[in-house]
Amino acid sequence: MLDKTFDFVKNLTHWIFDLDGTLTVAAHDFDAIREQLGLPKNRPILEELENYPPQKAKALFKELEAIEQKIAMDTKDQPGASQLLQKLTDRGIVLGIVTRNSLPNTTITLKQAGLLNFFSKESIISRNCCLPKPDPQGINLLLSRWQAPPQKTVMVGDYKFDLLAGRSAGVKTICLDVTGTRLWYDYADLSVDTLHALSALL
Repeated sequence: MLDKTFDFVKNLTHWIFDLDGTLTVAAHDFDAIREQLGLPKNRPILEELENYPPQKAKALFKELEAIEQKIAMDTKDQPGASQLLQKLTDRGIVLGIVTRNSLPNTTITLKQAGLLNFFSKESIISRNCCLPKPDPQGINLLLSRWQAPPQKTVMVGDYKFDLLAGRSAGVKTICLDVTGTRLWYDYADLSVDTLHALSALL
């Protein structure tokens, strides 16, 4: 299913992707993770941990890292991810990732999904080097490194944090809505239900 106009897609020169749930099949049970860490419900995990005293936060971040590593080891690529990234690469498009995951687990995830070779080390932005989405810092960092114009850049993600970060950075936004819930439709310039559908627009 496609929503709104999609003419802009063919003119984009720089593509930024969310990782978990976008290039890979969603596998994080965030409610279960909160429960395991003893965090309150309905609060973003990273932001909640920042409110704790440093020593306790450090211990909980270490536990979170271990939980995420287990998930990363069982990663499956999102259907159509490799084909889309290859198509973009063949056209000379610059590719990047901005994720709320850690850098070590991002690397594991990309390796497990068979997608690591599509991204340079400098184009992978994790929570270890900038504020997490929905803050636009990670996107702005890539734009600076690439010397890329925001109007020729897009953020692709499956959650409102991805799209809000993109909007704040002044780039186009594409929502991958595999569930068909249309929850984040208003934050996106384009909504697709599969990466195959997105690839077909190029």
